[in-house]
Amino acid sequence: MSTIYVKPERKSDEVLGLVRSAIKGQVARLELGLDQAEKRLAPFETKYGVSSDHFISEMTAEDLEGGDDEYATWAGEYRLVERLKRKLQQLREIGYGDSDDLQLDQVDN
Repeated sequence: MSTIYVKPERKSDEVLGLVRSAIKGQVARLELGLDQAEKRLAPFETKYGVSSDHFISEMTAEDLEGGDDEYATWAGEYRLVERLKRKLQQLREIGYGDSDDLQLDQVDN
């Protein structure tokens, strides 16, 4: 887990709130993008009766009616979904620490 420490000159609660709010907003945007990308995968999965995980690990362009174009589109959406999931996981794992704790950590090192 990553921890964010904020040590502003004044009103650290306000700045930390802004940071949390910005991260929360980014999470919401990524979730929306993930939902849309997953919806774009669904027609491929339905058409071929396989999961996107199976597609990416087992299939080639020759297995698809649409050939290279269809393969590139499906694979691109799949990779987008995977990137969005990784980014969401990273943001959701962020912790928020008191800047006083950071000073103690620096003194200990």
